[in-house]
Amino acid sequence: MKKLNKYIGLAAVVASTFMACNPLQLDEIIDPNNPSVESVSNNASNEQIQFLLTGLEARHRGYVTNVSQAWNTFGREIWYLNGSDPRFQTDWLGQAGRVPDRAYFGFGATGGGSWAAPFQAIKQADVLINAANNAATLNETSKRAVAGFAKTIKGYQFMIPANFVYQNGIRIDIADPLNPGPFVSYDEALNHIRAILDEADQDLVAAGGGNFPLRLTAGFNGFNTNAGIRQINRAITARLNAYRKDWNGVLTALEASFMNLNGNLNAGPAHPYGAPPDIFNPLFYVPDAIVNTMIVVHPSVIRDATPGDLRVTNKFFQRTNPPITVSTDFGTLEGRFQDRRWPLNTSSIPFIRNEELILLKAEAHANLGQTAQAIEAINIIRNAANIGAYTGATTQAALIDEILYQRRYSLWAEPWGHRWIDARRYDKLNEIDTSFDGGTVFTQFPHPQAELNWDAYVNR
Repeated sequence: MKKLNKYIGLAAVVASTFMACNPLQLDEIIDPNNPSVESVSNNASNEQIQFLLTGLEARHRGYVTNVSQAWNTFGREIWYLNGSDPRFQTDWLGQAGRVPDRAYFGFGATGGGSWAAPFQAIKQADVLINAANNAATLNETSKRAVAGFAKTIKGYQFMIPANFVYQNGIRIDIADPLNPGPFVSYDEALNHIRAILDEADQDLVAAGGGNFPLRLTAGFNGFNTNAGIRQINRAITARLNAYRKDWNGVLTALEASFMNLNGNLNAGPAHPYGAPPDIFNPLFYVPDAIVNTMIVVHPSVIRDATPGDLRVTNKFFQRTNPPITVSTDFGTLEGRFQDRRWPLNTSSIPFIRNEELILLKAEAHANLGQTAQAIEAINIIRNAANIGAYTGATTQAALIDEILYQRRYSLWAEPWGHRWIDARRYDKLNEIDTSFDGGTVFTQFPHPQAELNWDAYVNR
């Protein structure tokens, strides 16, 4: 397993050879030293399929840096203070009337983790599925297991651009990169993702019990069986169903997930990181380092915390060196607290955790008017944070506010931008405090200019 983790970086490099500048384009590569798509499309060896799988894991984490820095800035969970380039503050915070346009800073169509990287992972998943299905070395149950894993990652990745551009819609038909389908609505995209995840679920059930037929990195420790991957699939489906407002669907998915009301809140799959040829954890910063670029805790998060909350103690490091400061159009922004979640620059980053699943359970019960069950789930989180049981109002609105507050601290700055999406889901974007930076809170982003250029090119 250690050897597999070491070479995930090499797999990422090889995976990148499948992509051209157009993130939807898979090139034919005529190079004896590098694999081509054709070389794995027909009767690939187990070693080739293994390499594709590890490459998919590498691509699966391609969104982490950009989404963590940008989306969590939009929701004012953090500031990504960058003394070298003021646009990380002025543009991402919407200062001086700045609004997203098709060439907005930090979201390039060929490299942005909010747009291109997810589609690259989706295409990598398609290559893996095709290779496995056409491999004589895999039996039928192994093929179904590989397809179930790949489709699970595919569904997760489609959710990223869908939430980035929101009502502007995404393309879901990208089977032919030279002739992609039209943009579809947010709701249609979510329904499509649900279908992908359900297909994956059926594949994993058909694969039966036992270990997953190929090796997974340490990020899937504890889930490296077909049943374990299915639990991850259902956890992701529960998150998706919350976005779809299918509250019974949330609860049904959670029942088949790895949710454990009495278990470790941090349990769940993760993105692994390591030393070269792999890459280091992109969210790690040396405590108290004297630098001018760092993710810092947004001041409102510190201000609004409940006294004695262990999440504040465990997640936020109060600097003893001078605070991180940058100058902006609004004035100087100052970060006095930094992220302390990652003890090492090789620490893995979870992409869905038991704590989120319990909060999804609370949210579903609250929306279904099941007050007692909602409060029971809320109290699991509150008691773990050492802030005592919930004693507030029991109206649906009050419970939703409480759940959103607990999500703000339990899921703080995770690589998904939970608060930004949560506030949008409940029409509460105007409640995000911009008084510390004088900016605005964006609702959504337009399609990158390259998408329009592509349509103009193919339709000329």
